[in-house]
Amino acid sequence: MKRHAAFEPPEYVAWAPDDAERARFAATVERLPDRAAIIRSLDEPKLMDLYRGLVRTRLTDVALKRFVRQGVISKAWLGTGEEAATVGPVHALRRGANGDVVAPMIRNSGACNEMGMPVADVFRAYMGTGDGPSRGRDGHYGDFARGILPPISIVGDGAAVVAGIAMAMRARGRDTVALTWIGDGSTKAGVFHEGLNFAAVRRVPAIFIIQNNQVALGTRLAQHHRAPAPEGFANWPAAYGVWGGVFDGNNVLDGYALTSIAAERCRRGDGPALLIAETFRMGGHATHDEQEARRTFDAELFGAWGRRDPIATFEEWLISRGISREQLEAAEHDVETEVDRAEEEALASRVANMPRGEDALSGVYSSEK
Repeated sequence: MKRHAAFEPPEYVAWAPDDAERARFAATVERLPDRAAIIRSLDEPKLMDLYRGLVRTRLTDVALKRFVRQGVISKAWLGTGEEAATVGPVHALRRGANGDVVAPMIRNSGACNEMGMPVADVFRAYMGTGDGPSRGRDGHYGDFARGILPPISIVGDGAAVVAGIAMAMRARGRDTVALTWIGDGSTKAGVFHEGLNFAAVRRVPAIFIIQNNQVALGTRLAQHHRAPAPEGFANWPAAYGVWGGVFDGNNVLDGYALTSIAAERCRRGDGPALLIAETFRMGGHATHDEQEARRTFDAELFGAWGRRDPIATFEEWLISRGISREQLEAAEHDVETEVDRAEEEALASRVANMPRGEDALSGVYSSEK
């Protein structure tokens, strides 16, 4: 993938193939028979679809960061380095009409695109245009028609909401699944425990992913979580009496495989799943505090996770499977064209389609009697 020196972490800009990381990625893919079987079943079109999803998510972040630098928007919450923890699980779901439901955190914006939301809508939401997903009201964007619940600022609340959505699905006789991500910091919110415990007791078809990116805003994991590595959150599924597992949050195939297993269990009535994605936030909480993020961790840690760029390591694995660099470059070009077009559309909306004052109350109150 082409690098964008002004907008990506320096570790990614300087990335070079690393034999140890190649071996790590390959070993992760093969280490557990049930996951390995799912990964081996993926054909080339599906693998390339996963690749395009990762690139789309990264390039959307690059565009948002450029908008910040240009003064188009004031800040953005990026998922750089965590793309695989979003894209892999979403691609394991049923997407489309009457499909599964996702409730992303704002850092899981890629889930919106991979569930079918146009990239232009992400940009319109940030710009507050009248034709954006939230009609200019809020930068938290979703699309119920596509099965996307807008992010909730109080992140732990997502667990309770998703438990309710999943219970409603089951009550209506649907075999669909609701999935949400919870940050490592938000696992300390009481509502997270209430929602997860309720889901466990009622055995609802929900998947909860603890996205452990090692930091909660500016608080390192070791400062708010007692269990040491490598256990971390690994014992939590047993504590709630639910099925679960840990996956490499920088390996899109590992996330896809474990979520596929969890979703199938949910569909056959085996109750919720609690998954843990081990990853790392390669920037600040948002674009305004990236220097603070660099002061929060040692440079060596950024270097170690930088070598595990989820896109670059997946590229190397794909090439080892016989997919050519030319195929990857062509896919990247297609996604780049898509994102460039989305930027143009959103900037045009910013000029012509800002929200009208009289629309402030539309959609706020129910008109049903």
